[in-house]
Amino acid sequence: MKRRLRLLPGFSRTIQARLIIIYVLLILISMQLIGVYFVSAMKNSLTSNFTQDLQQRAQLLSVLIENKWSGSGDTFSNSVDDLKQIVDNLYNMSGTEIQEIQVLDASGRILTSSLDTTSGVEARRNTQTVVSRALQGINNNEEYIIDDTGERKRVVAEPIISGNRTVGAVYIVASMADLYDTMKRINGIFLYGILIALVMTAILGVILAHTITQPIKEMTRRAKQVAEGEFDHHMTVYSNDEIGQLSEAFNYMTGRLRDALAQNEEEKERLASILKNMSDGVIATDEHGCVILVNRVAGAMLSASEQDMTGKELVKLLPLSENERGKLQAGTLRQVMLTLSEPDESSSIVRVTFSTVHRRKDSVAGVIAVLQDVTEQEKLEGARREFVANVSHELRTPLTTIKSYTEALEDGALDERALAERFIGVIQNETQRMIRLVSDLLHLSRLDSSEATLRKQRTSVLELLEDTSDRFFVQMKQKHIGCDIDIQPNVGSVWIDRDQIDQVLDNLVSNALKYTMDGGSITLGAYSTKDDMLAIFIQDTGIGIPQQDLARIFERFYRVDKARSRNMGGTGLGLSIAQEIVRVHNGSIALDSELGQGTTVTVLLPLHEEGEVEE
Repeated sequence: MKRRLRLLPGFSRTIQARLIIIYVLLILISMQLIGVYFVSAMKNSLTSNFTQDLQQRAQLLSVLIENKWSGSGDTFSNSVDDLKQIVDNLYNMSGTEIQEIQVLDASGRILTSSLDTTSGVEARRNTQTVVSRALQGINNNEEYIIDDTGERKRVVAEPIISGNRTVGAVYIVASMADLYDTMKRINGIFLYGILIALVMTAILGVILAHTITQPIKEMTRRAKQVAEGEFDHHMTVYSNDEIGQLSEAFNYMTGRLRDALAQNEEEKERLASILKNMSDGVIATDEHGCVILVNRVAGAMLSASEQDMTGKELVKLLPLSENERGKLQAGTLRQVMLTLSEPDESSSIVRVTFSTVHRRKDSVAGVIAVLQDVTEQEKLEGARREFVANVSHELRTPLTTIKSYTEALEDGALDERALAERFIGVIQNETQRMIRLVSDLLHLSRLDSSEATLRKQRTSVLELLEDTSDRFFVQMKQKHIGCDIDIQPNVGSVWIDRDQIDQVLDNLVSNALKYTMDGGSITLGAYSTKDDMLAIFIQDTGIGIPQQDLARIFERFYRVDKARSRNMGGTGLGLSIAQEIVRVHNGSIALDSELGQGTTVTVLLPLHEEGEVEE
């Protein structure tokens, strides 16, 4: 029972029901338009004829009474009974539609009426405008009224003119009940006609819709069979009209679909075999270069869903150059390295390998693109190349200097004692520079490989900062640089490797000294944060660091001012070593600077963490 109830609403969505509904509505709208026009025209015609008849009677009565008027026009020449007789004769001859006839003098006083005077006065009270116009000599005065009982009436008034003077008026009230009854009967007949026409239209619509929808229903059954894999049956062609042509097209489509499905199965097996053994991103295209298959990894690499990528051209999805696009379309592109932008504004490096898929008859069926994320590999390779280049450069500079001065000594400078001593001093400085560089590299290597062992001990923060200030006292005095220590009262001691943290502070204070002009100041301070961390900061009034260099300031061998750093004996590894030492202490380091305003470096260390102390 429930199943039948569900089918009923679906009937309104069938083509047959729509054809019947449209056909019936078309006839109904046409009949309604015709009916509205017919009824309106009939009403206007009957009302106009009714009004004209009343006006003619009023004019006739006006003429009859005018002949009875005195020559001067001031008084009625006959008796009122004669006037009453004329009104009664006209009233009795007019049928049932005229309800009252009145004759008024120039002052509006009723001389005679077909009814009693009181009712006449009451009736005329509701139509003063019509009477006033008639007493002013205006012809063809009419008005439509509805009395207290709801009866529709038509009122006309005509002037009585004697000797070019308006001496009175004729007033006639007629009921329109018979007229509206006639219109009601005509409307009923018209309504019955519409109902009969609609029934006949519905019957014809059912027959017409059946002839159209029957082949469609059969085609629907055949389509379901095709969907279930039955391709052996054919549609019966009943005629050569559009439905017959549709049946032939359906049979042709069924044959093509059978071939297409067979080819599709072959393609699916091929692609499934490839995807099954691939852990990288895979994109498959058809012979036109449009994407037909995308796996999840490829969608993640290209920051797009499979639905968004399917159907689009592969050359538009990958950021290829014009030359690479031409090679891909020609089938000669085998591998390319691409840089893809991520939603978080980062980028990744992807190696894309292309392979062409051929059909059995050596025709191209599409392209398989395999995407491999080699971002980390490229970063490591780039870091390795940069590291080797930096180390080579840093070692080559002092070695070149040593070689030059050694050759100078060999060429005879050794005989001049003052010059030889100066050259030997340069050689010793460059040798010390190389020793510092190698030492820093070994230190970084131990930190990277976690071979560096921390010897933590409880250390007074005030003592730590005062010792750091004392180590640079002479250098600060030479440059007239003041040094202040600013520690919050609640800061006591911290559990650290004193030697390692001393090296961090030495590197940071040394940098502050290098880049602070004579007469400047350096502040060493410490305070505790809300999350139980000790913050040690070194603030200077030096030249500052440009904003574009802040992101790379902790990179190895990176220098803001390379020439000045080398002249001052820097290796470019100080901040990197400081960052690694702080990291193994489970802390962090941050740098804030503004060009020309100075620099502040903040080191965060765990305040209450306790480590093992190695003897």
